[in-house]
Amino acid sequence: MGRNTRKRRTPLATKAIAASAALALGGGGLIWANFYASAHESDSAQNYTKAAGTQVATIDCPDVGQKLTDVPNQARTDVDGELANLDRQITEAYQRLATTRDAQARDASFVQNSILQPLKERRAVIIDRIKLEITRVGGTSPSGLETLAGCTGSGADQTSAGGGQNTGGQQTPGGDTAGPSASASAGGGAGAGQDNGGGQQASNGGQAGNGPAAADFVDITRVSADVAAKPRANRNASTGSFTTRCGVNANKNHNTDNVIVAPGVTNGAHHLHDYVGNQKINAFSSNDTFLQGGTSCQNKNDLSAYYWPVVRVQDGTQDFDQNADGGGKEGNVGRIVVPSQAQIKYVGSPTGKVVAMPQFLRIITGDAKAFTNGTANANAHWSCTGFENKVQLTDKYPICPQGSQVVRTFAFQSCWDGANTDSANHRTHVAFADANGNCQNGFKAIPQLTMRLVYSVPRPSIQNGVVKNAYAVDGFPEQLHKPITDHDDFIAITTGGLANRIAGCVNRGQRC
Repeated sequence: MGRNTRKRRTPLATKAIAASAALALGGGGLIWANFYASAHESDSAQNYTKAAGTQVATIDCPDVGQKLTDVPNQARTDVDGELANLDRQITEAYQRLATTRDAQARDASFVQNSILQPLKERRAVIIDRIKLEITRVGGTSPSGLETLAGCTGSGADQTSAGGGQNTGGQQTPGGDTAGPSASASAGGGAGAGQDNGGGQQASNGGQAGNGPAAADFVDITRVSADVAAKPRANRNASTGSFTTRCGVNANKNHNTDNVIVAPGVTNGAHHLHDYVGNQKINAFSSNDTFLQGGTSCQNKNDLSAYYWPVVRVQDGTQDFDQNADGGGKEGNVGRIVVPSQAQIKYVGSPTGKVVAMPQFLRIITGDAKAFTNGTANANAHWSCTGFENKVQLTDKYPICPQGSQVVRTFAFQSCWDGANTDSANHRTHVAFADANGNCQNGFKAIPQLTMRLVYSVPRPSIQNGVVKNAYAVDGFPEQLHKPITDHDDFIAITTGGLANRIAGCVNRGQRC
């Protein structure tokens, strides 16, 4: 059974939100994101409307995978494969959308009749197969799953990233609601004929015609400070930290797989990942082979897999994968930039001690489809060196001042259900702590993985509504390279009692 997965998507987000993030000072004077709570795990109603006469910029499909919270273990492999097929179908539909602009201009019904309706019919077949796989092993498929077959076309001036809120605000990890700041301007496509530094004309901006657009960037010096205070630590807090040094992927260990979401599926991510830590992670890796992968980490007991989408500079150049699946074939173009720093640290809980992470725990933070899915699972944080304790952007790429570098920060879910190393939708077995730093629903606090990636990129500039020297994360083509789609993946793999040493160091208040 062919499988090709990505990380869910659904409508189009352009008027996105500037989200704040609580930061904590870590050892060595580095500023680390330390988000004990997040609103990103809650469901939010989406208002998908299609403005009459608006050019269809991308494809918006309901995220079937996030509805599957209770899939029997015996069915998960087959269900993951079918979800991968849904992702492949959306990629193909978007590519058809992007290459038929002339036909769309001549026929107002072309998108509906030639792209969306056939897509709905193909999705319905896959959804029926998913229901069958679940019921075949004695499970119960969610009611109404068949209603998720239909997709819509979204224009570049439409949004779903607001989560249905009228204000454009987003609940911050500290539990407050932040209204749109200077960074929260419309973040959609740039309009037909935009030239994004790569010399190619395209309706949605970007060197490959699928973003980013000028509205996706903001001068960070013009954004008001928005970083909320972290929860106060009580006397039972686990105040230590454990740093692991695993390099920056200087050896160019890349692939376009995602073994968490799409095991066994070549090009399951539809975009390129940097890998540090475990050196043998691909679609066909498993718990049986993880321990044989070797590691780039200085601590050879740390075989964990840390991987994230690459950053590219769209300056008209191409990279090694310009003609490859997941690369240029799917709109991921430009020069790949290796981080100048990749800092990985585990921190504790402000309200109590942590338990060791279980072997083979899988965590995804953020949502690669947040541009169309909305912000329920978004967890992107962009800033610049010198600004990290003041400004954290969710829906904008920062334009940093001279001498400052771009920073991506991730703070993973820090609460675990105490039983499962994964879940059917790869989310419900872990959670963020609440606004006070407490784990809810009987979940246990685990060391919180935080990551800080620093990049030296040419400074983008906006000229006549067009961005020059744009940089962007790799993503699914219909996500238009929006910054809100940033995400990070992790699999805990340790030997020699390292997991217990990490927890012990954090609980004792040490810096290890």
